[in-house]
Amino acid sequence: MATHFDITPGRRPGAFSRLAGWWGSRPLAQVAVIIAVIALFYGLGSTIAASMARIGISPGFDFLWRSANFEIGEQAISFKAGDTYARAMLVGVLNTLKVALLGCVLATVLGVFLGVAGLSGNLLLAGIVRWYIEIVRNTPLLLQLFFWISVAKALPAPRQALTLFDAVFLSGRGIYVPGPMIEGASVSTWLGLAVVVIAFVGSLVVSARHSRLGLKRALLVMLGASIAAALVFRLSGASVQFEVPRLAGFNIRGGWSLSPEFAALLTGLTVKFSASIAEIVRAGIESVKQGQWEAARALGLHDGQIMRLVVLPQALRVITPLTTSNYLDLTKDSSLAVAIGYPDLVSVVNTTANTTGQAFEALIIMIAVYLALNLVLSALMNIYNNRVALRGGGPA
Repeated sequence: MATHFDITPGRRPGAFSRLAGWWGSRPLAQVAVIIAVIALFYGLGSTIAASMARIGISPGFDFLWRSANFEIGEQAISFKAGDTYARAMLVGVLNTLKVALLGCVLATVLGVFLGVAGLSGNLLLAGIVRWYIEIVRNTPLLLQLFFWISVAKALPAPRQALTLFDAVFLSGRGIYVPGPMIEGASVSTWLGLAVVVIAFVGSLVVSARHSRLGLKRALLVMLGASIAAALVFRLSGASVQFEVPRLAGFNIRGGWSLSPEFAALLTGLTVKFSASIAEIVRAGIESVKQGQWEAARALGLHDGQIMRLVVLPQALRVITPLTTSNYLDLTKDSSLAVAIGYPDLVSVVNTTANTTGQAFEALIIMIAVYLALNLVLSALMNIYNNRVALRGGGPA
C-alpha cells in the first residue's frame, strides 16, 4: 500500500521521508523482510532445539508439572519442596506483584508529598527536598538496595528491637507492624473477596465517570463493600482479627512480618521512584498558570483548597503520563531483588532453569509475565489518563 506525503513547496524531503516513501511504495520488499525475519526465528528455534536434544533436554513446557526440589523463603501462597514448578513460578509472580503494587502506592504518596513540599515557601524544607531528590536520582538503584539490605541486617535482635509506639518493631529478623490476620480462609473466601473488590472498584469508577462520586456516595459504597466482605467471611467460616506485634520470649509474635529482604527492596524502590515522581509533580504544578492561583484566591479559597480543587486536577494531565512510565520502570526494576535474596519471579525462574535445564522456556515465561504486567498496568493508567484529560479540558 503506497504511502503519500504532503511535501511543502520549496522544501526537499529529508532522508527519512525519502526512505519511508521508497519503503511504502514497494510491497515486495516488505514481504521479503517479513519472510527473512520468520526464517531467522525459525533458524534460531531449530538451532536451540537441536542443542537441547544433543544434551538430552526435551524442549517444551512439560517441566512445569514436574516436582520442584527447592524451597522458597517467602511465600504469598503455600509452597513446599515437591510442589510443581508452575506453582513455584506462581509464588514468584505473586511476590513480584506484592512488592510492585506496594512500591507504586508508597512511591506515589511520598513523591506527591515531596513534590508539593519542594514548592513551599520554607527554604529549609525546599532545600532538604532538593538534596534528597538529587542524591537519590543520581545514585544507582542496585547500590541503594545494597545499602538498605545492610541497614536491615544491622538491626538488633528481637529482644533489643527498635520500637515505635509499642506497635512497630524493627529487628534483624524483619519488621513487624500491626495488621489484620485472616484464619480459616478457603478458596471460596478469596473468590468472594475478589468479587467484592471488583464490585467496589467498579462502583467507584462508574460513579466517577458520571460525576456523582461525592464524599457521601463514596462512604456509602465503602460501607456496602464492608458489609459484603463481612458476609463472605461469615458464610465461608473464615475469621479476621487485628493483631498488634508483641515481644514473646526471644522472638516477636503477631501482626504482619516483613522479611529484611522484602523491607529493603520495598524501601529502595519507594525511595528511588518517589524522587522521580516528586520532580514530575513539581513540573505538573508549575505548568498551571499563575492566573489560576490568583483567580482562586479572589474567590476566597485558601492555598490547600486551591491545590486540591484547582491546581492538581489540571496538573494531572502532565503528571499522569510521566508517572505511568515510572510505574512501569518500578515494576521492571523490582527484578533487582535477586541481588539481595528476595525470591521474586527472576529468582524463582533462575532456580528453575538451573534445576531443569529448560533455560530458554524459563526465559520465555519471565519475558511473558513482565510484558503482561506492564501492558495491564499501562492499559489501566491510560484509562485513568483519558478520564483526567476529559475532565481537565480547557486551557491551564
